[in-house]
Amino acid sequence: MSDNNNMNLDKNLEDFEIQEVLRNGTDLREYALQIDKGIIEAEKASVADYLRESENIGSLHNQIEECDNILGKMESMLLVFQNDLGSISNEIISLQKRSVNMSVQLSNRQVLKGPLSAFIEDMAVSETVIFGINNVPVTDKEFMVQLAILNQKLNFVKEQDFKETKACHDVKDVLEKLKIKAVSKIRTYILEQIYKFRKPMANYQIPQNAMLKYKFFFEFVLTNERNVAQEICNEYIDTLSKVYYSYFKSYASRLDKLKYEEAPNKDDLMGIEDGSKGGFFQKSNLKNKSTIFTIGNRGDVLAQQLEAPIIVPHVQQKTKYSYEALFRSLQYALVDNGCREYLFTTEFFHVKGNHAQELFDRILGKTLSVLVKNVENYVVECYDCLALFLCIQLINRYKLMCHKRAVAALDSYWESLYNTLWPRLQYVLKLNIQSVRDCDPSKLSNKEMGPHYITRRYAEFSAAMLSLSEQFPSEELSKLLTVLQDEVHCFLLKMAAEFPQRIQQLIFLINNYDMVLSILMERTRDNTKEAESFREQLQGRSSEYVEEILSPHFGGMIQFVKECEQLQDGDKKAELAGLERKSLSLVASFSSGWKQSLEEIHREVLVSFPNLVTGSGLLQMALTNFVQYYHKFVKLLTPSARTQLVNIHVIMVEIKKYKTNF
Repeated sequence: MSDNNNMNLDKNLEDFEIQEVLRNGTDLREYALQIDKGIIEAEKASVADYLRESENIGSLHNQIEECDNILGKMESMLLVFQNDLGSISNEIISLQKRSVNMSVQLSNRQVLKGPLSAFIEDMAVSETVIFGINNVPVTDKEFMVQLAILNQKLNFVKEQDFKETKACHDVKDVLEKLKIKAVSKIRTYILEQIYKFRKPMANYQIPQNAMLKYKFFFEFVLTNERNVAQEICNEYIDTLSKVYYSYFKSYASRLDKLKYEEAPNKDDLMGIEDGSKGGFFQKSNLKNKSTIFTIGNRGDVLAQQLEAPIIVPHVQQKTKYSYEALFRSLQYALVDNGCREYLFTTEFFHVKGNHAQELFDRILGKTLSVLVKNVENYVVECYDCLALFLCIQLINRYKLMCHKRAVAALDSYWESLYNTLWPRLQYVLKLNIQSVRDCDPSKLSNKEMGPHYITRRYAEFSAAMLSLSEQFPSEELSKLLTVLQDEVHCFLLKMAAEFPQRIQQLIFLINNYDMVLSILMERTRDNTKEAESFREQLQGRSSEYVEEILSPHFGGMIQFVKECEQLQDGDKKAELAGLERKSLSLVASFSSGWKQSLEEIHREVLVSFPNLVTGSGLLQMALTNFVQYYHKFVKLLTPSARTQLVNIHVIMVEIKKYKTNF
C-alpha cells in the first residue's frame, strides 16, 4: 500500500513539474537535455560513492554469507526437529490407541467378572453343601439352609444344561447324588410325621404344624422327584382319610347316645289333641306335646352356643341333648377340622382351585358321605320342625363361617345337607297344616273360651320360625307359614262357631288372637305380616265385643241413640217426637241401674279374659263407648227429661274406680 502511495506521489511531482514548465514557457528539448545531464551527473556521483564504500560493501557481503550459512544450519536443525516431532506424534497416537484398547478390555473384564463369579458360585458345589445334605439332620436349621442352596444349584444347572453349557457336566453327578440323598431323608421324615397320625388318641395338629414348619421339604421333592412327591401325597391322603373317617364316625355314634329319648312321631302334630287315640296308642315319648312347637332356649345353638366347645361324650354322658345341639357339635367339629385341613393341604402341597378341591375331597369325601347318611337316617323319622329348621340355620351360619375363613371346599357338603333337611321340613310342615285343616272342633274335648292349645302351639311355633329366619329369610318357608296361618284362622272361626252365644264366640276369638299377637310381638319384629294380620283381627273383634257387652245393660239407650241419629239424618221430626215418650222410660231405667250395670260389665270382662292387660283394655274401651253414647243420649233428650238424668260428672267419678294400672 506504501508503494502505491509513493508512485502516486512521484506522479504528482512530475505532473507538477510539467505544469511548472508549461507555465514558465520553458523549451521542452532544453528541459530534456537538462534532465539527461542531471542523470549522468547523478550516475557519476553514484559510482564515486560506490567506489568509496566498496570495502564496506565487501564486508557486508561476507557478513551476509555467514548469516546465510548460519540460517542453513538452523534450517537443517529445524528439519531434524520436525522429523523428531512427527515420530513422537505417531508414538502418542499409538499410545492413545493402546490405552483405549486396554480401557475397553478392562471394562469388558469388569463387566464379565460379576456374572462369571455368580456363574462359578452357582455352579460350584462347596464342601459345606455336601456335608450339610449328607450329615446334618433334616430338622436342623442348617439342613434347611443347605437344601435351599442345593435346590438353587439344581435349578441353575437345569437351566444351563438346556443352553448346552459344558461346565454342567463337571457338577451334574455330584448334584444328582446330593439330590437323591436329600429326597431320601425328606421322604423318611415326612412319612414319619404322617405315621404319627395313626397313633390312637393322637393330636394330629402337632405333626401337621411340624410339617408346615418344613413345608419347603415337599416343595423341593415336588420340584425334583415327582414320583416321591406323589407317594407322600397318597400316603397322607390314605392316612388322614382313615383318621377322619374313624374319628367322625365314632364321634357321631357316641353323640347319638346323648340324644333325648323323647322324640315326636307322626301323631305329634299341631292339630292333634293331647292324649288323643292315635298319639296315645303310638306310645309317644313326649310328656308335653307343646315342647316341639316351643323354641325355649333351643335357639341358643344359633347364638352363644354357635362357636361353643364341642360336646365331649364321655364327660357329659349323663346329660341329654336335643338333636340340633348334637348336630351343632358335630358340624362345628367338622368346620374346625375341615377348614384347618383345607388350609393345610393348600399350603403344604402347593395346590389351589380345582386341584385343592380334588385333594380335599379325597381326604374327607368318605367322612362327609357318612355324615350326610347319618342326617338322612335321622330325617326319615323326624317330625320335629324346629329341630329341622335349626339344623338348616346352622348350615347357613357354618357355611358363612367357612367362607370367612376362605374355605369354600365344604359348599357341596352343606348343599347336600340342605337338600336332605329342607324337603323333610316341608313335608312335616304340610303334615301340621293338614292336621289343623282336618281338626274337627265338634270332636274336641276342650271347649273353653280361653286360648286354645292349637292356637298356643301355632303362636309359639310361628314366632320361633319367624325369629330364627330373620338372618337367612326363605320365601318358600314364608309361603308355608302363610298357609298355616290361614288354616289356623279357619280353625278359630270353626271353633268359635261351637259356642252358642255371639259374645262367647267373640271372647274366644279375642283371647286367641290376643295370645298369638302377644307371643309374636314378644319374639319377633312388630311389623311382621303375621302380627299385622292378627292385630287387625283383634281390633275388629274387640270393637264388636264392646258393643255386645254394653247391649244387655245399656242396649235400650244405645238403640235409642242410633234410631234418633237415623231419623235426624232423614229429617223425620214426627217420628222423633214419638221417640221422646220412649226416652222417659229409658231415663228412669238408666238412673235406677247404671251403677250395677257397670259393676257387672267390669266383673264379666275380668272373668272372661285371663290376660289382665287385654281385659283392662277392653273394659276401658267399653266404658269409653258407654260415655260417648251417654253424651249423645243426653243431647237427644228434652230439657225436662235431662233433669231426671244422672249428672255426667257422677258417672265419670264412678268410671274412674275401674281404671287399672295395667
